Amino acid sequence: MCLGVPMQVLAVEGRWARCRGRDGDQQIDLCLVGDVQPGTWLMTFLDAARSVMTAEEAAQSSAALDALAAVLAGTDDVSTYFADLIDREPQLPDFLKVAP
Repeated sequence: MCLGVPMQVLAVEGRWARCRGRDGDQQIDLCLVGDVQPGTWLMTFLDAARSVMTAEEAAQSSAALDALAAVLAGTDDVSTYFADLIDREPQLPDFLKVAP
């Protein structure tokens, strides 16, 4: 299984960035996202940045990966990993809503 992993840019060298994520430092290809600055959060997949994300989005994605690890370790309640979803109704994205 392949998963996207949030990583934070530490330094930029041309089209490559040295980034830090949950598994340590890694060189990430920036061709798909363009210029970024140190401190920027990226969603990465197979050594390439796929999108720029906010710190909040990175934290939520990281929590989801923590939940997956917990399930693989035998945990059956992952509600604490999804605090942003507790006590709220699911919302359709705008493009799926029926036009008035």
